[in-house]
Amino acid sequence: MADNAYHFIERWRVKADLAEVADILEDALALPRWWCSVYFGVEEIELGAVHGIGKVVTFHAGGWLPYTLRTNFRTVESNYPHGFAMNATGDLEGRGVWTFEQDGEFVNITYDWTIQANKPIVKALSFLLKPIFRSNHFWCMRRGEESLKLELLRRRAKSESELAKIPSPPRPSFAVRLLGLNR
Repeated sequence: MADNAYHFIERWRVKADLAEVADILEDALALPRWWCSVYFGVEEIELGAVHGIGKVVTFHAGGWLPYTLRTNFRTVESNYPHGFAMNATGDLEGRGVWTFEQDGEFVNITYDWTIQANKPIVKALSFLLKPIFRSNHFWCMRRGEESLKLELLRRRAKSESELAKIPSPPRPSFAVRLLGLNR
């Protein structure tokens, strides 16, 4: 595996049904609203067909480290509501596959992400700092699972008072906010 190559398999478990999870994760334009600790901006570049096949979005994202990434994702497969696959280009290049499996009242979510880092600082320093860059990814994914659970609660709130009791999603890291990288 090249020094700038990464492979992650993330597993989340949320109390939901398949369609809820698929609808939330498939809606890339909403990510900065509910997963705002990681996704700072999203723009749709190309419209897609049903369930996003062919859709291209560009992301501005970051983690706890003081740098951000700009990556385009093209949805290349959909097995709604059981998941979808995307190809990435830009600061990250590779393939991500989301898989959703109903398990009683829970959904088991798997994200299989195989990429090469093209961002110059990450590419140049991966041979030395790969454990730190991996830790940054894990931080992002923990925020994602936490944020998804909060988004599910917000969508199910039956009143404004119930909605007001749900915490806001986690914010971007202090370093990213301090440097203004989330703009």
